Amino acid sequence: MNFLPPDLAPAYPEIFLLVMVCVVLLADLVAGEKRRYLAYLLAQAALFGCALITFFTLAPGTTYTFSGMFVDDAMADTLKLLTYVTVSMVLVYSRDYIAVRGMFNGEFFSLTLFATLGMMVMISASHFLTLYLGLELLSLSLYAMVALRRDSVAATEAAMKYFVLGALASGFLLYGMSMVYGATGVLNIAQVAEVIQKVIQGGVIDDYAILVVGLVFIVAGISFKLSAAPFHMWAPDVYQGAPTAVVLFIGSAPKLAAFGFVMRLLVEGMGQTGRACSSSWQ
Repeated sequence: MNFLPPDLAPAYPEIFLLVMVCVVLLADLVAGEKRRYLAYLLAQAALFGCALITFFTLAPGTTYTFSGMFVDDAMADTLKLLTYVTVSMVLVYSRDYIAVRGMFNGEFFSLTLFATLGMMVMISASHFLTLYLGLELLSLSLYAMVALRRDSVAATEAAMKYFVLGALASGFLLYGMSMVYGATGVLNIAQVAEVIQKVIQGGVIDDYAILVVGLVFIVAGISFKLSAAPFHMWAPDVYQGAPTAVVLFIGSAPKLAAFGFVMRLLVEGMGQTGRACSSSWQ
């Protein structure tokens, strides 16, 4: 069996950021207490480097890699550039706050970069598993950031609530994806759209009903993750208990990744199911 190596060019920003996260952790370990600013500068340099790589690797059209699980297109590049700018601004505005409260260290910056990496994977994902991996990488980083102030009871409580409800949302999302896979037999978003179109045109009632139920669970899971009404009951408690710098981060950059998530999954993948549901209700 011949193994064809994937084209790594579309994923150069993600690879660079992953390497820089390791550099930030090692630099913070070596620098010690007196040079904590080094981790901050490296985090900003990582975001700037990702922006340069994304900008100089802009390519017309759409490029797929990793067996069609990762896509590089105009929407992905635009959302990634906006994400870099947003995260960089969050770090700038949060610098004084985290310095006063003892959070100006490599842990905060590495978790921020890990969350950014999860957002980038979400934006460029063209497969259900890649979407989920990016979402969970983002979510796990945010759970840890909320609980970063170990001496704060409010922060610990907020992190526990966030984790429990996030796990529930992940269960909804996975269950919905499993039902879609059961109805279509594929996990690639483009192939899911093609199979859904055939199911709707063929009038297969059983598969169509499974698709609708799967869509409901997927929308519920995404709504929990995005704190969209009426699944936003966790947001006030988490925002109240988490550090302000973390709240600023949660309320800004992940929304760009969420937009890409919704566009990939609900518009490109399952848009036909939603339109069919709307026409049947009318």
